[in-house]
Amino acid sequence: MSKLSVPALESSLTTRISMRWGSETPFETTDTLVITVGEWYVDLRVDKKSGKLDWALAGECIEEGRNPRCVVFTHEIDSHHNFNISNPCPFIALPNGDDLETGSMTRPDVLGAPMTDYEEVWRYLPFREGPEGPGRGLSWILESDEGVLEEGQHQVTKMFLARIGGSYLVLHQKQIHVIGQTALRGRAVQINGEKVSARREEWTDGHWEVKYALGPGNDGLPSMTNGLNVKMQGRKSGDKVTVGGWDFIVRACAAHRPRNTRDSRL
Repeated sequence: MSKLSVPALESSLTTRISMRWGSETPFETTDTLVITVGEWYVDLRVDKKSGKLDWALAGECIEEGRNPRCVVFTHEIDSHHNFNISNPCPFIALPNGDDLETGSMTRPDVLGAPMTDYEEVWRYLPFREGPEGPGRGLSWILESDEGVLEEGQHQVTKMFLARIGGSYLVLHQKQIHVIGQTALRGRAVQINGEKVSARREEWTDGHWEVKYALGPGNDGLPSMTNGLNVKMQGRKSGDKVTVGGWDFIVRACAAHRPRNTRDSRL
């Protein structure tokens, strides 16, 4: 039997250690998990006190430079409804192996959501063992396939699935896409989004367990606890697959290869 060949994409599980607005005191009120495979990410942040959704977002993470390393993020899903590409975010490796992210973004807890400088400290997590066993299985991220949208208004159901080992995330958001043209006849897209539904599931003691199930209709999302079977062997970026009755595009698929914590959070 020939050996399975998969791309040498790097993957990571990260969590946020602290957040600081401007010169205020750092804090951390969320249980955050980010799955990143290649240049794609899925990010779920849950408020520790209330158990409610704090922020959910997914898209591409594109490296624009090094020394310092700078990354921009697209928001294909965003529970804060900011679908613009982020400003470049510098990442600085800290002596203990964590990464310090700096930048500016809208501050949702202040009236008017002003642009505010921030600092976030991120930490790498070891991969949780999955049903395939230690160090086995594939890391992958799938995005719902809406096809090519022509000019006009379209109702879109956007969904991302992501898995590394025994960690699984799914985000879902109904959106309205208005497709038009710029003055130079380029493509212009305006997006309005509804509430985000999300699930975080973990492989524990030989079975999948639900850690968080959030938002409207979350029980109808593709779930590992319901025996979802995602066959990714032999798949590559750009392939189209059907999972749980939904059509997806493979955005990234790779054998387990943790990123170098001294090189990158993403």
